[in-house]
Amino acid sequence: MASPSKQITIASVCCAPVGSADFDEADAAELAKGFAALSDPVRLHLLSLVAAGGLNGACVCDLVEPSGRSQPTVSHHLKVLREAGLVTSEKRGTWAWYHVVPERLQQLRTALA
Repeated sequence: MASPSKQITIASVCCAPVGSADFDEADAAELAKGFAALSDPVRLHLLSLVAAGGLNGACVCDLVEPSGRSQPTVSHHLKVLREAGLVTSEKRGTWAWYHVVPERLQQLRTALA
């Protein structure tokens, strides 16, 4: 049988309060948008492809073939990622170029830690 001092130590660790004062319902709702956007395999793959573009980003035209989707479908999924704050876009001529938002990805990582 464990000694009383060990039982108190285990109980205090086991029953420590969870959560953070810095993480409220509004934060959860905002983070949920990012996680919801990433819950689709196509969007997760597209985010990976955009991230692989590094500082140069990725053009929609370069994402069609590796994603196996049509240009309108790719554009739709990138729009969802943009609305979730995971990527930004800029027009260059007739094409849109996308870049990952590292701070946003870090927020999602931190929420899981």
